Amino acid sequence: MDAQVFRAWIVSAAGVIEANRDHLTQLDAAIGDADHGINLARGFTAVLGALEAEGAKVATPGAILTVTGNTLISKVGGASGPLYGVAFRRAGKALGDAADVDLPALSAALDAALAGVQQLGAAREGDKTMVDALAAATRAFSKAIAESASPDHALNTLAEAAQAGATATISMQALKGRASYLGPRSVGHEDPGAVSTALILGALRDAARAAGR
Repeated sequence: MDAQVFRAWIVSAAGVIEANRDHLTQLDAAIGDADHGINLARGFTAVLGALEAEGAKVATPGAILTVTGNTLISKVGGASGPLYGVAFRRAGKALGDAADVDLPALSAALDAALAGVQQLGAAREGDKTMVDALAAATRAFSKAIAESASPDHALNTLAEAAQAGATATISMQALKGRASYLGPRSVGHEDPGAVSTALILGALRDAARAAGR
């Protein structure tokens, strides 16, 4: 997967976040600050502007993810900006200057993203955060690659595992973030960060499919 695919991923992610902006905000209204969808949509709009402004200078997958991360950190308020920012920056750093990214390299980059999120947010699986979607996705993706799955199957596995991880947060009690203040009342609500994570990883699958990868 080359820079064109990664740029298409970010464009697709921006579109799906915008399309689900109100839904994400409603999820956040139940257990958070009611701003997740609004903030994330604003951030990805800024990312598209930054990529457009940089133009040909952003010529590798790693550079695209690094610009995405830097922009989200600078433009998105709340917890989601730093968390998504570090995820994309760590993934970009892991990819380095490679012009083309294969599945194992992408898997390593997503593992680096997860490590960054966990380091910054101090969250583990089961805490009802974006980690529940991202950890499930990276684990399933790595397993699919080890089993010699086709790129399309592996990326679909990634996206479906992220979605399942997000759905699993409904029954959890939040142990991190603002939602944790609600205690048992946080049970029964899907975590907005896990949902947006699943949307973004679904956009990766869709962008790769559209490119015929």
